[in-house]
Amino acid sequence: MNPEQSRLEEARAKTAEWKKWGPYLSERQWGTVREDYSEGGDAWNYFPHDHARSRAYRWGEDGLAGISDDKQRLCFALSLWNGKDPILKERLFGLSNAEGNHGEDVKEYYFYLDSTPTHSYMKYLYKYPQAAFPYDDLVRTNHLRGKNQSEYELIDTGVFNQDRYFDVFVEYAKVSPEDVLIRYAVHNRGPESATVDLLPRLWFRNEWSWQADGTRPTLALVATRQGRGVVRAVHPRLGERNLYCEGDVPLLFTENETNSQRIFGTPNQSTYVKDGINDYIVHGRDGAVNPEKTGTMVAAHYRLTLGPGESRVVRLRLSDLAPAALAGTKRAQDSLFGSAFDRVVEGRRKEADEFYAAIIPASMSADGANVMRQALAGMLWSKQHYRYDVHQWLKERGSDPFRPMQKPAPRNDHWHHMYNADIVSMPDKWEYPWYATWDLAFHVLALSLVDSDFGKQQLELMLQDHYMHPNGQLPAYEWNFGDVNPPVHAWGTIFAYRLDEIQNGVGDTEWLKSCFHKLLLNFTWWVNRKDRSGRNVFEGGFLGLDNISPFDRSAPLPNGGYLEQSDGTAWMTLFSQNMVEIAAELAMSDPSYAAMTLKFIEHYMWIASAMDNLGDGAGMWDEEDGFFYDVLRLPDGRARRLKVRSMVGLLPLCAATTLEAEQCDKFPEIQERFRWFLEARPELCSSIHDPRQIGVAGRRLMSIMNESRLRRVLAKMLDEQEFLSPYGLRSVSRYHADHPYVVSTGGQVNQVSYAPAESDSGLFGGNSNWRGPVWMPVNALIIRALLRYHEYYGNEFTVECPTGSGRQMNLLQVAEEIGRRLTSIFLQDETGRRPLYGGIEKFQTDPQWRDCILFHEYFHGDNGTGLGASHQTGWTGVIARLMQLFSNLNADRLHAGDKAALFGKSRGGGGGNGLKVKSTKAKRR
Repeated sequence: MNPEQSRLEEARAKTAEWKKWGPYLSERQWGTVREDYSEGGDAWNYFPHDHARSRAYRWGEDGLAGISDDKQRLCFALSLWNGKDPILKERLFGLSNAEGNHGEDVKEYYFYLDSTPTHSYMKYLYKYPQAAFPYDDLVRTNHLRGKNQSEYELIDTGVFNQDRYFDVFVEYAKVSPEDVLIRYAVHNRGPESATVDLLPRLWFRNEWSWQADGTRPTLALVATRQGRGVVRAVHPRLGERNLYCEGDVPLLFTENETNSQRIFGTPNQSTYVKDGINDYIVHGRDGAVNPEKTGTMVAAHYRLTLGPGESRVVRLRLSDLAPAALAGTKRAQDSLFGSAFDRVVEGRRKEADEFYAAIIPASMSADGANVMRQALAGMLWSKQHYRYDVHQWLKERGSDPFRPMQKPAPRNDHWHHMYNADIVSMPDKWEYPWYATWDLAFHVLALSLVDSDFGKQQLELMLQDHYMHPNGQLPAYEWNFGDVNPPVHAWGTIFAYRLDEIQNGVGDTEWLKSCFHKLLLNFTWWVNRKDRSGRNVFEGGFLGLDNISPFDRSAPLPNGGYLEQSDGTAWMTLFSQNMVEIAAELAMSDPSYAAMTLKFIEHYMWIASAMDNLGDGAGMWDEEDGFFYDVLRLPDGRARRLKVRSMVGLLPLCAATTLEAEQCDKFPEIQERFRWFLEARPELCSSIHDPRQIGVAGRRLMSIMNESRLRRVLAKMLDEQEFLSPYGLRSVSRYHADHPYVVSTGGQVNQVSYAPAESDSGLFGGNSNWRGPVWMPVNALIIRALLRYHEYYGNEFTVECPTGSGRQMNLLQVAEEIGRRLTSIFLQDETGRRPLYGGIEKFQTDPQWRDCILFHEYFHGDNGTGLGASHQTGWTGVIARLMQLFSNLNADRLHAGDKAALFGKSRGGGGGNGLKVKSTKAKRR
């Protein structure tokens, strides 16, 4: 066991709180729903970026490259000033939803370079221009651009020309769970000398202003004989900590209180306010900081003048060590920032290397290993403290649902039970500084590579009574907890269980049981609320695919009709299958779950067969096209298929699950009851795969598609003129580039065409596009399904890939080919260029940029360029799992953990699955 694994074990056993301090500080708290107390719910304008430096937050804090304790009581982050900016660089800047031509977007360059799961070592890079930051130019130019134009990025403004910028590397290394070393390395990349003010900042989240008897914590200067800067932080619940600053550095104190005079035009409640340090540095106002050297916010002020190419290191230490324990001898003082400091940082860095060497396959190239490690680093840096007491928030805005004559709330008034105060894996620390439940299921794919305990805890968290609605619905995201996310939580749960079982040698069945019981409630909610007709056909809403449809699927349709959704019904089929897997696993040690296995097999059969057997000829399967479509039900009873070739029609492919022979044979009475069930209802197997048929190694397959339909859908999916891009599977077929789909209903004309890049539609603010780009999560689902099909059919089942190429592949090879295309987005090609960065030369050729990887929300359907949110490592981080899996395949081995996670096996049953054979030379059985 390497040192980081030992720390994980100590954290699991609760013998050492290695995870207490971490990157739990958001990069944007302004513009969030939690901070919105406006009448109409306009979060972006109620608390804009311009207010953030002056206005105390209610529910959280933000900062640059910051850390906090796990309750976010004490926060630490970096601030910078280049002598030209109108404000301190205290947090990342970006456009609000209305300002960008494709919605909200961060306009900065920063990179999560490394992190261990206990955050014993972390590394971050921020690129800070030496010219004035072009705030106004970014807002003005983007606002003038249309939806068919590219976004105007920071690099386009010219501020990085001639390399006139600073690289600021931030490293954190833990001596112990409560002793954190902080190392800044500032590099002048420009051709001339330049000065930068480096202002490490420590502050308390403002809890006292919102409580009648709130006790205010304190920060105060500690006098030391050595003249070094030491700040004592005292909090009534957190206790005492000390910030040690290298050198005899000025310390600037103020209060984390709103500057009401600036924001609201009313007198300040405090002499010293949140933007006091900003005003002292930028405007030279000596009276803006407290001469008594006390407050609730402090910054150490380092002014660095660096020659061309010069670098400087600054060290700090946030620790529970008391100054008295370090005072007196020079040797003791040297231990704070001397050679011992650097040895610990270097030691933690090497331990991180050792930890990842055990995870990243040795067969992977150095470039691939760098991509995989940064993907996992982004996942770990995106763990955030999320605090939101919805009932309290409603009361404070005068919308208490339990009091008469209250103001209506613009959102979330039916979620007053929710109380969130946890560390949650976020999709993106700036663009999505809130959790999204369906994203979270994909996060676990990557997180489980490094910290299976955290992955399991995240899945269970959403099922707790202060998250899940009493009616069984899972919360979606803070903009509307009541919206509908795809039901993938059970899929994530069985995945996490399998991997944890392999890693620890025994399955955590108590955890699995707990999750299963809550998932039962969620399944019941879906059946009761989203099956309008009672025919096992579902209409869940937009289901996370935003603008993929001609209509806004979460709003009433213009003609008064409704949609029966191919993807919604496929999601529910997969949900049923996952519940079968969980119940079957639990039944192996507790026979009382056997009946639940049969229950969910029957649910699966009803839902899967309903996609085609609706009795009126308007099923979702189109025999002529060989594809699945949504069905529009009109008020007069007529129905029509919406013939958009999109991911909506590919998702039925994902509803595929295998059961091992031993799981089926353990309960013959269940098999007999199931046989009776099908003999009484032969129509259920008329179009779907017959689950009674035995496959390779005695396995059974549950699938919406029989072999004929599977081949027809795969033919379209693997056609490079339709879905198969050089960089993965497109969300809408390229067929619609020349053949847009147009539908006229209710006096409105709606169209879907192939748009491989950013959105050309205003649906959902225009900040998302499912009309052509490649999305990592659904590609991962399809790869998982292909592996399941291969498990059942074996190597003898082959298809043409790409369609029309004459090249036959088994489904494992097809999965590997899609994985290869997805991975190629991030890797350097034979010319050294990454498709990810398109035509941005600095990212392609500059040695200070080209190995810094961004993990975008989605990718151009034709050339692989990164689009959307630039740091949505959340579900794009699944690329780390795919890279690991297929690197192991290429190395002629597949780890047991991969088999368990992706194929659902936990015990034996692996014989004859063909997965230990190199896919390029697959043997026939």
